[in-house]
Amino acid sequence: MAWIMLIVAGLFEVVWSYSMKLSNGFTHLAASAVTIVMMMASFGLLSLAMRTLPLGTAYTIWTGIGAVGAFVVGVVFLGEQLSLMRVCAAVLIVGGLVLMKLASGH
Repeated sequence: MAWIMLIVAGLFEVVWSYSMKLSNGFTHLAASAVTIVMMMASFGLLSLAMRTLPLGTAYTIWTGIGAVGAFVVGVVFLGEQLSLMRVCAAVLIVGGLVLMKLASGH
């Protein structure tokens, strides 16, 4: 169950980072509200997952999901640059996440 909470927390991190971008520096109320709610949900689920998962594993997986997810959202929805080097960086992050999961023993 901790892994499910951690994955959902990471997905919520992607949502809040995207909504923060849309908030334009917290000047748009709806996007700002989504950002704050998703941040609280993401941090809350992360804290619950950390009850059983090691700190280093949980935090690394959470930030990795957020980083790769924000990269994908940026490319797909915001028209950000897609280059071979950026894709390789994302692949390396995913590889690190897999290694962290395998090394965690959970």
